[in-house]
Amino acid sequence: MGKETPQLIIPENLKPKDLRFGSGPSKIRATQIAALAAANPSYLGTSHRQKTVRDVVKSLRQGLASLFNLPADYEVVIGNGGTTAFWDAAIFNLINENAQFLSFGEFSNKFAQAASTAPFLKQVDIIKSEPGDAPDYVPNSTFDAYASAHNETSTGVMKEVKRPSDLALHLIDATSAAGGAMVDPKEFDVYYFGPQKSFGSDGGLFVALMSPLAIERIAQIKAGKRWIPPFLDLSIALENSRLQQTYNTPALATIHMFENQVSWFNQQGGLSWSSNRSKESSDHIYTWAEKSGFAKPFVNKKELRSTVVTTIDFIDSISGDDISAILRANSIVDTDAYRKLGKNQIRIGVFPSVELSDVQALTNCIDWIVEHL
Repeated sequence: MGKETPQLIIPENLKPKDLRFGSGPSKIRATQIAALAAANPSYLGTSHRQKTVRDVVKSLRQGLASLFNLPADYEVVIGNGGTTAFWDAAIFNLINENAQFLSFGEFSNKFAQAASTAPFLKQVDIIKSEPGDAPDYVPNSTFDAYASAHNETSTGVMKEVKRPSDLALHLIDATSAAGGAMVDPKEFDVYYFGPQKSFGSDGGLFVALMSPLAIERIAQIKAGKRWIPPFLDLSIALENSRLQQTYNTPALATIHMFENQVSWFNQQGGLSWSSNRSKESSDHIYTWAEKSGFAKPFVNKKELRSTVVTTIDFIDSISGDDISAILRANSIVDTDAYRKLGKNQIRIGVFPSVELSDVQALTNCIDWIVEHL
């Protein structure tokens, strides 16, 4: 805490039962950890190419296909490196020559900028909006790929996934949206994400839900003259995924916790159930902020407000940094605003693992802090 931040002790009876509200890495349920511990010693510390691990990978891939209601000809591709690595893989394997990107926050912009520097691409068109808003595609027959984020983690903007063209691939970064928001597979060709948000696991792994057109594009580019580093070669990732494994050695704990979360979602009712849990929590936060008198949602357009990452602005007389610092001093963690956004706000992750009762307790704690500042 800074020198000027008041030292306040929040009454224990006001605090949430679980104190984690991070936008990633996010809350891991105790049940996931217990299941991982129960899998020892036959799982952790064993070969990822043997049946013990491959059975979990198979269950994970089948569970994701069920969760997202994928058509029979779509495939679940997994690989190491997380979403950042997948951006580079997508540039090498999924864009022929020309692509259009929507940029409306830190992470959607990173993918766009990476593509703009690729020497083998001809045209990279970037449509950008200010933080808190989101732009729309401007379709053109020259583009062979369009790319956007489903949810911008840095700003709390969620944009509905709608295919701009039937003639080009539609690539969707779903890192913070997947599992906490509804999506129609017919609207995307690649829906890719990591497990450290809604799926309550650790990072370092990517999942890409791919349409037949995306798989065909991978094969076409592979057959051409473009050099592709093996680690980023999606044809290798696809081949290994079909064998229920990854090309490189994965973090086995990550896969196990990921699979456990997907199974939990499916057992409870699937994507409609998990996304509704997040929406109930985010609805509470937005309603609370609008009624508070000292806060408001950062995203003005209701249709763009995220159901998984909420960003809340404060009036000038109240410091969002102080709020987060006081919460952290009371062991309520990871409500800090995104560091590069530079706004007087807090950011609250409300992924499906987060209980609504804990979100309600958090807003009660913030009310108490403001009252005592």
